[in-house]
Amino acid sequence: MYERILKPVIEYLGRHRSPLLAVLVILGLWIAYRLITRALRRYLERAAHKPENVQGFLFIWRYVWLGIGLIFALVSFSGSLVSLGISAAFVGMIMGWSLQAPVTGIAAWLMVLLKRPFKIGDRIIIAGIVGDVVDITLTHIVLNQVGGTIGGEEKSGRGVHIPNATLFQQVIYNYSFETKYLLDEVPVLITYETNVKEAEKILLDCARRVTEDIVNETRQEPFIRSELADSGIRMRVRYQTLAVERQRISSEIVMLLIDEFNKTDQVEFCYPHTEVLYRPKGSPDLQRDTEAAAHG
Repeated sequence: MYERILKPVIEYLGRHRSPLLAVLVILGLWIAYRLITRALRRYLERAAHKPENVQGFLFIWRYVWLGIGLIFALVSFSGSLVSLGISAAFVGMIMGWSLQAPVTGIAAWLMVLLKRPFKIGDRIIIAGIVGDVVDITLTHIVLNQVGGTIGGEEKSGRGVHIPNATLFQQVIYNYSFETKYLLDEVPVLITYETNVKEAEKILLDCARRVTEDIVNETRQEPFIRSELADSGIRMRVRYQTLAVERQRISSEIVMLLIDEFNKTDQVEFCYPHTEVLYRPKGSPDLQRDTEAAAHG
């Protein structure tokens, strides 16, 4: 009885092996596509910076799967699983080579979503370019360049489009990686005759007055680091600053320092200069210096 039932079924499957294999392959790909796409959509809607990026990625994703399904279906009609595997590997190699740049760009976009090396609004450095991130698309990172043709770190208003594919080959610096604040300093060179304690007091007071809100939030007070220079003492007042307001804050501290230094005679800026001492001929000081020089 079993032979009468199974034998015709086996013969039927043998005669229609290729179409059945194609149907099974397409069904398997369709199920995999649905499951992966559902999970991917949920994640991208939470992590992607713009809804249009999600739609654009899923559009490309859909047609990639459609192309893969079509190729697999055609190859499946050969009826050989070995041929199917070899063909799939060959097609994957050809597609990877021909679409290397676009695929790398989209992979870099996914890396930005997963690893979060930066986000919109962060100030970063990529390929030696400093800028604030204003957009993250499937193909490019868009920066509002900082500096560029001007000195300092002010927004220039120039847009810089950096291809996503280059992200895997560049070192990325993020000014706001763990916090929106970073350490900055204002160096001041003072003379050796300066009252160092008074200079330190003024430096700390000026930095604290300008960054009062930041000090209250971070609980990190400004501090001093000093070093000896050829013609004076270089004092560096260091403080926490906003990454995007770094230039403004340092400029305000400098202007305040100048005003405070000008109010006291105990602190003096050091700058390159030459002093000429004039002594009349025959003066006791000149005679004493001459005798001292003669005796070595």
